[in-house]
Amino acid sequence: MRRYRYITLAFITLALAGAALSQEGSKHVLGSDELKKTVPSEYFFRGQKAPVQLRNAVGFKGPEGKMVLAALVDASGYSTAIQQKYQGMLITEIKLNIGGTTLPPGQYGFGFTSDGKFMVMDVGNDDVLSTSSQTDSALQHAVPLKLVEDGAGYKLYAGKKWVGIKPE
Repeated sequence: MRRYRYITLAFITLALAGAALSQEGSKHVLGSDELKKTVPSEYFFRGQKAPVQLRNAVGFKGPEGKMVLAALVDASGYSTAIQQKYQGMLITEIKLNIGGTTLPPGQYGFGFTSDGKFMVMDVGNDDVLSTSSQTDSALQHAVPLKLVEDGAGYKLYAGKKWVGIKPE
């Protein structure tokens, strides 16, 4: 009788541990198959649609299954003033902390400027966030857009420039 209690207790403990691990495991950087299913082919920003570059798309899924997506867009149809700060789209289902500033869930344009800033704009091209970006001069293989886990957050790279992003 006692042995059955221990077996039952062990089974319950293993089941609870498995459930906890599966919830932890849901937080991750999105793979290419997940990105293909979720990244839009076009993105509306400042009165126009721009093609989204799926090959330059990144994202992550938070612990509750909500996503954050970023991708470069073809901004060639936009004015030079807009092109200087608008390089990509950012869609977030969760609050983010970017450079100490909270960004609410929503759809945005983003860009890394030549003067060392990371800019986030609403879809009307109004600035909603500006923070300093960092440069990783030791980075060997810079790519157009990359997302790397960094402790409790992520680093969003555009070439050698990057900004820290943390889910809130």
